[in-house]
Amino acid sequence: MELEDLRLAVYDHFARTGRAPAAEGLARTLGEPLTAVRAELRELHAQRHLLLDAASRRSVMAHPFTAVPLGFSVMGAETLWWGGCAWDAFALPHLLAGQPELLVATRCPACAAPHAWVVRADAPPPGPQVAHFLVPAARMWEDVVHTCGHQRLFCGEGCVAAWLERTGNARGYGMDIPTLWRLASHWYDGRLDRGYVRREPAAARDYFGSVGLRGAFWGL
Repeated sequence: MELEDLRLAVYDHFARTGRAPAAEGLARTLGEPLTAVRAELRELHAQRHLLLDAASRRSVMAHPFTAVPLGFSVMGAETLWWGGCAWDAFALPHLLAGQPELLVATRCPACAAPHAWVVRADAPPPGPQVAHFLVPAARMWEDVVHTCGHQRLFCGEGCVAAWLERTGNARGYGMDIPTLWRLASHWYDGRLDRGYVRREPAAARDYFGSVGLRGAFWGL
């Protein structure tokens, strides 16, 4: 079994259903022994193509897809996905070619006000909200679920400040809706295609700079 065949099967299942594939289902789809599939899933986890649960049996995340709710829902014409974070939720319309627009919904972590945007691939949606990324880019993979759970959208700077004061967290990196949309627009290009290569740190740093995100927070 080619590792790329398994990676594509995981992503295809997420893209079609909005849910994580079980190792047993992947083994049936690929016609491979379950033990081999589980071993290769662990290898994809080691290469940071996906995140497995504690039992190494199911994909918790295959960015920008997630199997667990982390504050965002993304609704298409027929499929509901969890948005792993502000970044990933805004990335899905760019990655899913058959979805010209998606409804991204969340609540402000500070005041619980509901927010929703119709997100398309051709232009950012309007809105005064502010995205706040708590964890610096260089530390995002130390605890990916924690990282994604703290890339959130707030009503504005006042709500960011109130949330930071209430939680005792230090300020991370903030951006407006157009910048968030630019960040998400091409980050996952090719992830559903054969031969995808994950960005190395230098390429990631260059990409952040290309969408106007500079400074120590993004230093890799």
